[in-house]
Amino acid sequence: MLAPLPALAYPVTVQSCNRAVTFDAAPKAAVANDVNLVEMMLALDLSGSMVGYTGVSGWKTLDEGLRAGVAELPELSALYPSREVLIGAGTDFFFAGWNYGMKVGGEVTPETLEPFGIRVYELTESCIHIMPKAKISMEDMYSDLLNLGRIFGVEDRAEALVAGYRAELADTIAGLSPLAAPPRVFVYDSGEDAVFTAGRYAMPTAIIEAAGGVNIMDDMEKSWAEIGWEPVIERNPEVIMIVNYGDVTADQKIAFLKGNPAFANIPAVQNDRFVVLDYVEATPGPRNIGAVRKVAEALRAE
Repeated sequence: MLAPLPALAYPVTVQSCNRAVTFDAAPKAAVANDVNLVEMMLALDLSGSMVGYTGVSGWKTLDEGLRAGVAELPELSALYPSREVLIGAGTDFFFAGWNYGMKVGGEVTPETLEPFGIRVYELTESCIHIMPKAKISMEDMYSDLLNLGRIFGVEDRAEALVAGYRAELADTIAGLSPLAAPPRVFVYDSGEDAVFTAGRYAMPTAIIEAAGGVNIMDDMEKSWAEIGWEPVIERNPEVIMIVNYGDVTADQKIAFLKGNPAFANIPAVQNDRFVVLDYVEATPGPRNIGAVRKVAEALRAE
């Protein structure tokens, strides 16, 4: 493991949603919530600064690569952690987000953890739940990695990682064949009577746009939200992105869409045009770059 920068690099101040948060030293007992946030920590080689993670096994199957990366760390809570769980682990830093381990008005927030010496950095994508923000872009994910680099004194490592991601994405986009028009894409996360999908502030919108498409719900002023099926049918998606996690498999979601007569005339269903992204690919994190490549290939498939 690479050594952090000398302590004299501190204090550092980063912007976390609507708060400026100052760190006098690198955290030594960090906890990250959710599989994609844990992967950001691992991508920066920060497992040695962690005392555990939360919110993975209760929602998703732990990826084998991630399992190896956190082999020495305990999962402190299968779902969202309580304040007591974080305090009991001696946590000094919580990397989470709104609806990624924290709920607005809940018991675990930056304000409720501050008296216990636990500083919080919020996932940028999630800031829309508490403040206005610009439309989602890959820059949101890059910003989180760079801010984590500053917080933990590994800024050079973070900058090199992000530079690599930028170059990889640029190479992917440069190698894409042109499209006559951006294909219309619908993001199907879950639900049957109603559907949980991604709006203009959720990472799939940035992935779809980088790949050359357009999210049919990109005028929905939310990140992730539940809607009725009517606008999906009206907007006639040509490709459907399936988010794969939980008890209902991607194949079962596709079977539901293909078996429901209400969706029979949707071009994506008629032409069997589905692209499956695992949860960790569809939420902000290191796998977003590969997700763009996967979606771009699906948009150009015959």
